[in-house]
Amino acid sequence: MPERIVQHGRVPDAPPGLARDGARPLVLGILNVTPDSFSDGGRFLATGAAVARGLELAAQGADVVDVGGESTRPGAAPVPPAEEQRRVVPVVEALASHGVAVSIDTLHAETARAAVAAGASIVNDVSGGLHDPAMHGVVADAGVTYIAMHWRGIPDPAHRRSGYADVVLEVADELARLAEAAVSAGIAPERIVLDPGLGFDKTAEQGWRLLAGIPELRRLGHPVLVGISRKRMIAETLAASRVSPAGAAPPSGSSRPTEAGSERDLDLGTAVVSALAAGAGVWGVRVHEAASTARALAVSEAWAAGRRSSGPAPVAPIRAGGADRIALTGLEVFAHHGVYADERANGQRFLIDAELSLDLAPAAGGDDLAATVHYGELAEAIVAAVRRDPVDLIETVAERVAEVALGFGRVSEARVTVHKPDAPIRAEFADVSVTVVREAHGTPHAREQHGGAP
Repeated sequence: MPERIVQHGRVPDAPPGLARDGARPLVLGILNVTPDSFSDGGRFLATGAAVARGLELAAQGADVVDVGGESTRPGAAPVPPAEEQRRVVPVVEALASHGVAVSIDTLHAETARAAVAAGASIVNDVSGGLHDPAMHGVVADAGVTYIAMHWRGIPDPAHRRSGYADVVLEVADELARLAEAAVSAGIAPERIVLDPGLGFDKTAEQGWRLLAGIPELRRLGHPVLVGISRKRMIAETLAASRVSPAGAAPPSGSSRPTEAGSERDLDLGTAVVSALAAGAGVWGVRVHEAASTARALAVSEAWAAGRRSSGPAPVAPIRAGGADRIALTGLEVFAHHGVYADERANGQRFLIDAELSLDLAPAAGGDDLAATVHYGELAEAIVAAVRRDPVDLIETVAERVAEVALGFGRVSEARVTVHKPDAPIRAEFADVSVTVVREAHGTPHAREQHGGAP
């Protein structure tokens, strides 16, 4: 878990808190310095009130305070960048001076530039770079973390832009294009975080499908942020649940769904989704009320820690003739992993072997690509995962690749070996490698190490 207090508001390990085994997601606390945001518009428009709220969010458990000066709710009036900067820059500067990590939520490149100069370490662009062509260049020059959200414009309440044949695959495809454009503009791939844009031209049903599809989004090779706080999809779900809001008893004999739109109810729903998203491996959650989500994540992490401490169950490895398998071997990736400074600076080659267990009968019987794993997509996903942010150990790289492999829906088990043939070992050697075997539900059941892995 990253330290909460950091110098000059900078988040450690850029991009901050990248998903690691056992680490909970970052909590991004929402601070709207606006008169018209959908949930808290007008409460924190004054600089003093905004700074006090930002410090309160940090004290309640927010790892990052996400400061915005323009509402993107339907019908909101556009805010000129100069006015937006007047609202947010003093707040960013004050929070950063208190050691709070700050994100700037903006569509405008000039506002992003001014906020970074004031101490922001993350740019959160809900348009993913589509609104302001200069945004990518500003972020690339600043070298900060960039959150790119899936966007089809200011949300349309009539959902005229919400037509998807497969919302998960189409959003993933469009996010991949946003990431590619950002990289082409000079933003380092390891500094890109992707947000599926829940509530932005997606129905509630589509939003829940996207949350269930987080493994598919993570296959893109970038961390994922979930922003569902107080959104209509939670309110609709709670209203349909017939559970009385805030503990009140339902009217006797009533058959109507309970209205569940209070902030308390919505924050409870947000906290539940945040805990579930943590289990799906997201990088961060963006919330209005940090305390309930931080508590929910603490419980989620305790559960995960208990599962890890119970140790692996003895399960036999993949048998040579007892399961259908797909094997991708000798995949060469150049990356910058390693303990030593020259390994990080100069990089070296890594060889990846991935063996996937799945039922291939449906694919063979129907000659159906959709019923198996696309080898090319598997290779691309593994390469992207290995090239991502540098780490010390190839054990960590192997875990990351196994997680990617298990993100392909039909895979029940993955055996991944990471070879480091050019490791800085003084003795003569042929290879050093680490092998992990993981099941789809995430329970480790076998681990083999071939030599030490420096």
